[in-house]
Amino acid sequence: MTGRPGRTGKGGGQASAGDLLELVRNGRAVTRGALQQATGLSRATVGHRLDRLFRAGWLREGAGGPVDSPLGGRPSITLEFDDSHAVVLAADLETRHARAAVLTLTGEILAEHSGTPVIQDGPEAVLAELGGWFAELLEKAGHRATEVCGIGLAVPGPVDTETGRVVQPPIMPGWDGYDIRGRLARAFTEHTGAPVVPVLVDNDANLMAYGEQRTGYPDCSAFVLVKVSTGIGAGVVVDGSIYRGVDGGAGDIGHIRVGAEARCRCGSYGCLAAVASGGAVARRLAEAGIPASSGSDVRDLLASGHPEAAALAREAGRRVGDVLATVVTLLNPGVLMIAGDLAGTSFLTGVRELLYQRALPRSTAHLDVVTSRLGERAGLVGAGALVVEHLYAPERVEERLLALGV
Repeated sequence: MTGRPGRTGKGGGQASAGDLLELVRNGRAVTRGALQQATGLSRATVGHRLDRLFRAGWLREGAGGPVDSPLGGRPSITLEFDDSHAVVLAADLETRHARAAVLTLTGEILAEHSGTPVIQDGPEAVLAELGGWFAELLEKAGHRATEVCGIGLAVPGPVDTETGRVVQPPIMPGWDGYDIRGRLARAFTEHTGAPVVPVLVDNDANLMAYGEQRTGYPDCSAFVLVKVSTGIGAGVVVDGSIYRGVDGGAGDIGHIRVGAEARCRCGSYGCLAAVASGGAVARRLAEAGIPASSGSDVRDLLASGHPEAAALAREAGRRVGDVLATVVTLLNPGVLMIAGDLAGTSFLTGVRELLYQRALPRSTAHLDVVTSRLGERAGLVGAGALVVEHLYAPERVEERLLALGV
């Protein structure tokens, strides 16, 4: 008798080594027997494909599992993704601030640095500075540059994920169409001497949403995060994947028109960001004689209990909540997370007031409105996860194993 034909993987053929690794990584099959059952591959074929993953250093044996047979016998050896064979670099750019980190393949931050590069200085200067940060962080974390498998970058603008270039970003002058991937890869090599590694770029709200959903709400099939800082943007995660739209423009709610007369930094009038962002609140505070020039200044005033800042933040929250009533009705998410400089009690109160008043009860019946769990690290965690999911996708695993000669 011949064995059962192997079940097909994502590429349409028999389950590959990459498919087996994915089954182990997501916990669906963590023993050789379970992999045979899940794929229909023979014991010998499973063994051969696992051997390639072991030789690459991507799998390891864990503790013995339970004995399934009532007759007893040896426990099955479990298989685990070995996250110690490489590290990821990640950075999160804001208009006047940035963070960078070294992360494990499972998202643990090993070393972290923050500073104040000004995004208006342009991509050449900012990305060169990030390359220097990465070199220092690797030394701090005790890892060699050759252990880095990829770099993830979050930016405050719409991104064409096919090219990694930002597209007409309202708050990133000089960055439109710039080859961010290529320059950051070169900056890493210039500062470390290591070979060029893959660089992935995405919008900051997208990556914050991805990081928060994966770490705190993995079972939520429709997750929305709204970041309110200098600007306003949203990230949407559906069935575990970032929803970007046809060309990366999904979630740009800061430029929905709300009927106001204020001019936005994009050049239009009446955008939500022009009246409800951290920058808009800072401007109104400054007009009242209260020193504030950015969302981070508003955040500091809110933390100190400043009454005028709290009142304006609540008003801004109501503006955003009015728009989010439509977003919630359209997407029907299970979690709506508010993040960024204004994500405090006053703003959240304003959001809830208008959201629950305007949205259909059916849309909010099973909705949790929450604030960020990861805080300023959300973008870093999301950027790291984006790199790992890209590099260890089944089709890419096969390419990388062949490149390693295993």
